[in-house]
Amino acid sequence: MIQINPEKWLDNYGDYLYNYARFKLPSKEVAEDVVQETFLSAFTSYEKFKGNSSEKTWLVTILKRRIVDYYRKAARNQEKNMSSFKLPFQEQGDFQNHWMEQRAPKNWEVDDKIQLDEFHQVLQYCLSLLSPKHRLVFMMKVLDECSSEQVCKDVEIKPSNLWTIMHRARLQIRECVEKKWLSI
Repeated sequence: MIQINPEKWLDNYGDYLYNYARFKLPSKEVAEDVVQETFLSAFTSYEKFKGNSSEKTWLVTILKRRIVDYYRKAARNQEKNMSSFKLPFQEQGDFQNHWMEQRAPKNWEVDDKIQLDEFHQVLQYCLSLLSPKHRLVFMMKVLDECSSEQVCKDVEIKPSNLWTIMHRARLQIRECVEKKWLSI
């Protein structure tokens, strides 16, 4: 069995867990709180650790659960109004459900490291504009590469709802990125 040493968790894993949480959560304060909750949760249950993974992997798994919990709670407390977002498709006529010409996707080519860094900043901003539930689902599915079944189970949604959330999140992110990055 692997020896667990809670006294060294902060020194050994604190920065890694914080950086991971900071990328997934809307602010540094929330990331700090969630990492602190992760350490507290791990400390109260470390006797149950079976040693099937490394200590770091175990802590990251707990952190991921805390991030899901944060977004679940945020989604219950405040669901953003989707009325300000208009779908970019023709609503009627021969071209119903086709892109409106002025809202069709643009080219997102990134030529160098500086542009890539700028793109990541804009993407983070655009992710922050999604409702908590949409952000969680998008990050789990796209960034964490979780299976649809896992996302549905963790977020407690149906597969049809997952598809709708992913579709809307992608459209909103695309629109935001094109306004904030490509129009510069």
